[in-house]
Amino acid sequence: MGETLREILASSRRIVFFGGAGVSTESGIPDFRSGDGLYSRDTGTRHAPEEVLSHSFFTRHPAEFYDYYRSHLLYPDARPNAAHDALARLEASGRLDAVITQNIDGLHQAAGSRTVVELHGSVHRNSCLRCGARHGLDTMLAGTGVPRCGCGGQIRPDVALYEEPLDEAVLERAAEHLASADTLVVGGTSLVVYPAAGLVRLFTGDRLVLINKTPTDYDRFATLVVPGLIGATLAAATAGLV
Repeated sequence: MGETLREILASSRRIVFFGGAGVSTESGIPDFRSGDGLYSRDTGTRHAPEEVLSHSFFTRHPAEFYDYYRSHLLYPDARPNAAHDALARLEASGRLDAVITQNIDGLHQAAGSRTVVELHGSVHRNSCLRCGARHGLDTMLAGTGVPRCGCGGQIRPDVALYEEPLDEAVLERAAEHLASADTLVVGGTSLVVYPAAGLVRLFTGDRLVLINKTPTDYDRFATLVVPGLIGATLAAATAGLV
């Protein structure tokens, strides 16, 4: 009989968690590819979501981009769920080395996680394209149209758009954590978005755990596959452990 998730977590000392949009759905933030996900919803324009969230669209139609960005990607009232809380406790116990996330919502930090590698950036970081001044989420929420800095420059979110490369330094940090992990827990991601999903291949540790509502191409390599909601799964596995 194989190990349970609780047994794996209890016997691990260098866990890395790799998560996607499914980690935040229990906080009321939609994922992208499920039946009721972001990509199945009307954008309010004649363009598909993937096009609206591309670098070329951002450059050509900034006002339309920001209208969509504010209404579909910003959830200022969202709060950490059981998955975020369990991972923060697991880190505090000394078992979890890092969270590597494809999410941009900042909920891992809000739950108390300290070592968080944000592959696609964060809605909480924004900067002026002219003077480089930093701005918080409140600035993006405050108005309509193209957000402007006090200098008159356009404010851009620190979020990776389609057609843009991921930050090399961030990718290197993620690779270092994966290379030193003895256990990798992957949750809430279909592992189809590259180059982020390809990072999983850098893991050479002992045990790979996959927690997802639907099967992935990596299931056949896993020590343990747990179908279902990640919040309830991690809460149950860590109860009394941390």
